[in-house]
Amino acid sequence: MIRASIAGILGFLLLIFESLIVMHLKGYQTIEYGGIAPFINVWAMNFFLVFSILTQINDWFENRESIDKGNEDNNFYT
Repeated sequence: MIRASIAGILGFLLLIFESLIVMHLKGYQTIEYGGIAPFINVWAMNFFLVFSILTQINDWFENRESIDKGNEDNNFYT
C-alpha cells in the first residue's frame, strides 16, 4: 500500500517534470493535454513505471539482506 501511494505521488511529479521539459525544449508557455482522459492516461503510465521500479528495489533489498545473513537460498542462485 505504501508503494502504491508513493508511486501515485511520484508518478504525478514525473508528469509535471516531463511537461516542464517539453515546454522548455519546444518553447511553449503551456501544455494542452486534450482533456482529463489523456492526462489520466499519462499519469497512469508514470504510476506503473514508478511502481515497477519500487517493486524491483524492494526485491533487491530483500535479497541483499538474505545474502548478508548468510542465507544463500534465494531466487538468484537457484
